[in-house]
Amino acid sequence: MKKFVLALVFGFIALCINAQDKARMADFAAQLDTLFGTARYAPTDNQRYLASEQAVQLMAEALNTEGSMSWKWNFGDKVSVLTSPDKKVRLITWPVLRDNGEWECFGFIQYLNAATGKVEFAELNDKSDELINREETIVDPSNWYGAVYQEIIQTSNDGKTYYTLLGYNGVDNITQRKVIEPVWFKPSTGKPQFGQALFRRERNLRRVVLEYSNSVMVNLRFEEQFVREVERKRVKVKGSKNRYRTVEVVHEHKEKMIMFDEVAPQVEGMEGLYQYYVPSGEEMAYAFVGGKWELRRGAEGRLDDKRLNKPFEPIEKQAPSYSTR
Repeated sequence: MKKFVLALVFGFIALCINAQDKARMADFAAQLDTLFGTARYAPTDNQRYLASEQAVQLMAEALNTEGSMSWKWNFGDKVSVLTSPDKKVRLITWPVLRDNGEWECFGFIQYLNAATGKVEFAELNDKSDELINREETIVDPSNWYGAVYQEIIQTSNDGKTYYTLLGYNGVDNITQRKVIEPVWFKPSTGKPQFGQALFRRERNLRRVVLEYSNSVMVNLRFEEQFVREVERKRVKVKGSKNRYRTVEVVHEHKEKMIMFDEVAPQVEGMEGLYQYYVPSGEEMAYAFVGGKWELRRGAEGRLDDKRLNKPFEPIEKQAPSYSTR
């Protein structure tokens, strides 16, 4: 009887703590929503940056609260909140736009640390202007290649789980960029790292960066598409014993891929001057094969076929479409 009473008492305390945490998280959410609105829409740089700094401090407090990993944040189009399908990784990212058109990104990564068994988080510090060899460098949260993430892709191979992020950065009035970037966790410490050699291309890239003119639109989406593969095979000519001809056999299957527009300089000799980069007209894709993202040129993600996905929806530069999954 005594044990039963104690169990009831502890159960009641747990319910009260849970209710208190929920009330506290709801209070955080309301305050943060106001701050994020100011950081997005305030008329001056100072007001926007002050609000973002306050939001960083308050969000750190919120993420330190028991149960925050499962809290459903919803800040509309002001902040991107992405949670991996296995619920072990969450990215919260947002931009601050300066009066001169420049972007700076802010955010947090929250994750279940496999080494400690605890939910932890880290603030993301945008160092994209300082990063050298941006496609080949591994960085930690303090030297983050800033982006507002719009998709988190979870894949697996040989018992390992991979997380790949699709992000956007408005950069400035001259260029903008989209990023394909893996995030992984050090086995020894469980701490997050951004950039991993998962891309099969001309060389093993650790992230893919598409930087291009401010005046054009470039698509980057994770889509399920019909893939058409052409197999060339030799068949015997009907009625002949030793004559053969080559025929093409078309195979179709569904596959989820990262679809994107390849970008290239508009004018020859402008390599590296990204304000002159535009879509080349070739659509590309990365398919996850054997633990790597394998490049496929000439992807046909927009074929006029009723079975295929609808055309990509454009994303406005200053009003990206955020997910709150």
